[in-house]
Amino acid sequence: MRALADFIMRGRMQAIVVVAGSAALPMLFWLCAAAGSLVLLRRGLNDALAVLVWALLPALVWWYFGDPRTLLVLLGSFGLALLLRNQSSWSRVMLCSVGLGLLYAWALGVVFGEPIAALATELQKVLPDMLSDAYQQLSVDEQARLGALLEPVLTGLLAGLLQITTLLSLMLGRYWQALLYNPGGFGLEFRSLRFSVLPAVALLVGMLLGPSLGVQLAMLAPLCSVPLVFAGIALVHGLVAKNRMSRFWLVGLYVTLVLFMQLIYPLLAVLAIVDSLFDFRGRASRDDDAGPANGEG
Repeated sequence: MRALADFIMRGRMQAIVVVAGSAALPMLFWLCAAAGSLVLLRRGLNDALAVLVWALLPALVWWYFGDPRTLLVLLGSFGLALLLRNQSSWSRVMLCSVGLGLLYAWALGVVFGEPIAALATELQKVLPDMLSDAYQQLSVDEQARLGALLEPVLTGLLAGLLQITTLLSLMLGRYWQALLYNPGGFGLEFRSLRFSVLPAVALLVGMLLGPSLGVQLAMLAPLCSVPLVFAGIALVHGLVAKNRMSRFWLVGLYVTLVLFMQLIYPLLAVLAIVDSLFDFRGRASRDDDAGPANGEG
């Protein structure tokens, strides 16, 4: 990874080769976004735009053939990287990713509206079997409302996956930047990720009350959960580092997250909300010697 990051930062031509090449290849759009984010974070917007132009060409081709992911993740990561460079606040980046997710949801609705609607129709047919007695106890109006929520929730889930991919690509770019210019800086930044009470409550309201405010707002539930889950993961990383615990705990976190996502995912969101109230890590967990991840502090 370090060798690739070093190659990207060797010059503009090398950065263009990696960004444009990974944008052109299937399933490597995340690498394209990460490499572009690295250039923007380190060299600024002007140099990054010279690289972005070459990445847009294959991204637009992919959109033409019905796959908008490359263009969406590339532009989204660039926007969040610019915000991170200017404000150095991961909490603001996470909050802005919700708005980015809404844009993703709109774009997915335009490109994949019919397949998503067809999938929602098929799911509605199997809901009685999936929910069994609980579904039968619902009134006719409640059953109809539940069916109407399927399409926006599915759109929100797909947009949430792109939102997560965008954030992970940005994190990879930031990690590369710290690896080259300030080792350990990214870990310090990520472990300090924490929401204050008001943003945490706003995200919680979006998760729980979004479906009640309107059918289309149901897509807010998965989108608002993403920042909280990242904050929950940062909390675990921070506690492990603060207490000098074995990395086995982090391995266990990610293994259980993969195997029992339906249980661990909401638990991490709850931990992030509780941490916004009590600040489990506290100021003692901050190491002032490492400096910011950009290596310029």
